[in-house]
Amino acid sequence: MSKIKPSKGAPYARILGVGGYRPTRVVPNEVILETIDSSDEWIRSRSGIETRHWASPEETVAAMSIEASGKAIADAGIDAAQIGAVVVSTVSHFSQTPAVATEIADKLGTDRAAAFDISAGCAGFGYGLTLAKGMIVEGSAEYVLVIGVERLSDLTDLEDRATAFLFGDGAGAVVVGPSQEPAIGPTVWGSEGDKSETIKQTVPWDRFRIGDVCELPLDSEGNVKFPAITQEGQAVFRWAVFEMAKVAKEALDASGLSPDDLDVFIPHQANVRIIDSMVKTLKLPEHVMVARDIRTTGNTSAASIPLAMERLLATGEAKSGDTALVIGFGAGLVYAATVVTLP
Repeated sequence: MSKIKPSKGAPYARILGVGGYRPTRVVPNEVILETIDSSDEWIRSRSGIETRHWASPEETVAAMSIEASGKAIADAGIDAAQIGAVVVSTVSHFSQTPAVATEIADKLGTDRAAAFDISAGCAGFGYGLTLAKGMIVEGSAEYVLVIGVERLSDLTDLEDRATAFLFGDGAGAVVVGPSQEPAIGPTVWGSEGDKSETIKQTVPWDRFRIGDVCELPLDSEGNVKFPAITQEGQAVFRWAVFEMAKVAKEALDASGLSPDDLDVFIPHQANVRIIDSMVKTLKLPEHVMVARDIRTTGNTSAASIPLAMERLLATGEAKSGDTALVIGFGAGLVYAATVVTLP
């Protein structure tokens, strides 16, 4: 028989507070059209995007995270010193080590919180939320800060007609803590690595160290291009519309719920057409509030779900205690879906 004592965690976990940060610079489609052959009408019809936010040099991954996290901690009604772990999902923190989570944990004033980064693309918030829930129920942390943050403007090829208009910057954060009743459902998550080429970084970082300029992409003026995110739009669209609706349904089933039980649907803000198609496939009732934050925020990858959640609550379109289905999906290809009670 094992001599290890059982963990003394909470029976359940819940989201206690949410916060967001959007950079001050608002970028309309007209700016994007300076470098690609397209139109405002085409961008709106294909993606739903009207504007996006791009970060200034001072609005770093860490700085945006700290702003969003401060709001989430205040919303949760706790002190930063009570945070036992900081989980940051990002693909746009360019220092391989140390994790940006450690800087954030220190500057927020946590008391030696565990801190680490994860790379799960647009599903990163769902991955972080699942890890946080596990820590709280297991007992290794009482409160966990989960952050989704991106500066995707740094990884955008402004001459790529398929992606130049898609991406925005921002940070969203939630505090996850103990609960006496279920408030974060089972997570349905996974990966389809055979489709990894559909969303990827154009050039690996080590290509620059090797210095083989002949194999590096060049811009219209012959300059070497910085690595960017590229995707096969139609393949990603088909996968998201057909496969992710199935995953969303599985998450509802795992929580013992039907579409009629939902109050809110917060999908990853990838494309309005994808969102609308998922709503139709899931047969969501008209009373379900659907997040379409992408119209003014763009695709912010790991930050998109918490940013959309924060906006719905701030505008009153969703309220505390509402039941929400959240699903993230993207590069990998990876995905994560669960049902939560809104803070």
